[in-house]
Amino acid sequence: MAGHSKWANIQHRKGRQDAKRGQIWTKIIREITVAARGGGEPGSNPRLRLALEKASAANVPKDTVNKAIQRGSGKLEGAHYEEIRYEGYGVGGAAVIVDTMTDNRTRTVAEIRHAFSKNGGNLGTDGSVAFQFRHCGHFIFAPGTSEERVMEAALDAGAEDVISDEDGSIEVICAPGDFDAVRQALQRAGLKPDIADVTMKALNEIHLRGGDAEQMRHLLDALEDLDDTQHVYSSAMLDT
Repeated sequence: MAGHSKWANIQHRKGRQDAKRGQIWTKIIREITVAARGGGEPGSNPRLRLALEKASAANVPKDTVNKAIQRGSGKLEGAHYEEIRYEGYGVGGAAVIVDTMTDNRTRTVAEIRHAFSKNGGNLGTDGSVAFQFRHCGHFIFAPGTSEERVMEAALDAGAEDVISDEDGSIEVICAPGDFDAVRQALQRAGLKPDIADVTMKALNEIHLRGGDAEQMRHLLDALEDLDDTQHVYSSAMLDT
């Protein structure tokens, strides 16, 4: 749709992340380690369960996964990671949230600030943009997926909304606590989302094109490339 395909935006970022498999492994291992603080049994720890599924999808070795769980649950020595969220603005006033896990807060904030300033953005204060996002379970299906089938399975399982985007992709939104139930219902219906995660979804998107889109892409890439970054969320939709 006029260069503003949500699906194309998603695939661009997903493809770029897949190309950096070694870095993805590092992020997943940290996520497992931190999640395991809430208990090393995935059956009673939804966050750990989701992290383990990401590890499986990324082909992280099982031995590496098990050691991360042991470190998180205190059975092995290891670095202590602190979870810190940074908020700021990019090109055109697009809101950006960066979730990090770090063992050195001073290093991380310096790197985040540099990435923002070098690429036309500004690091903000706590709460400066978080109100522009919704914490939710989020599923995205490729164009061509049956909206009727998705709607029936998702809504029956407690999903709050099913959105049909202009480019033909379908989004399912649910409360974070309902993520597992909705995911399992979709699986039983034979529906496989291309994206399934608990995320921060922008309430209002800002469309950028041309040079603004390119500069915003550089900012998002720079933030994602930082070793301590776990997730980057933005309200920007970039001209493809």
